[in-house]
Amino acid sequence: MSESTERSRSKIEEAKDKVIGAIAETMDLYGVTPAAANLYATMYFKDQMTLDEMRTELEMSKPSMSTSVRKLQEIEMVKKTFTRGSRKHTYVAEKNFFRSFMVFYCQMWEREVKTNMEAIEEAQEDFIDVIKDSTSTPEIVAEAKKYYDQLEESKTYYHWLDDLVTSIRSGKIFEFIPKDSQE
Repeated sequence: MSESTERSRSKIEEAKDKVIGAIAETMDLYGVTPAAANLYATMYFKDQMTLDEMRTELEMSKPSMSTSVRKLQEIEMVKKTFTRGSRKHTYVAEKNFFRSFMVFYCQMWEREVKTNMEAIEEAQEDFIDVIKDSTSTPEIVAEAKKYYDQLEESKTYYHWLDDLVTSIRSGKIFEFIPKDSQE
């Protein structure tokens, strides 16, 4: 290999390392461990990798690597692929950051909406019971009404968040915020 080619290869590796470092550093936003973040960032520049290749390249223990791969699969940052003629599973990193963002945050926001709306509905039923209870004092009724109204107002946020998820999943959000808005 010529000195020029070697220098170019070295520069390519340095550039990749910069991006790998940045991706790994910011993956905490997706709720993954530093090991999983490093794994995803490394896989980002690979076409596909087997579990053995991952373990060798990242010098991870088998349990840590398996846990990391599973977590990345759960949030759809990594997919298991099939290679004809091979008995080993290969894995591919999701390279479309829009898709990664959409899948991950929509899952989280849907969970937030579902969990909190269920709790709000149940709590509001309890507040109504207190309000309708003839033995409740005026102070207790006022407190129950206050909290009922507070929860009613919070529903606006959860409906909006649900609409946001719908607009992201349908792609409609890109009508308002285009993917290529830098031009």
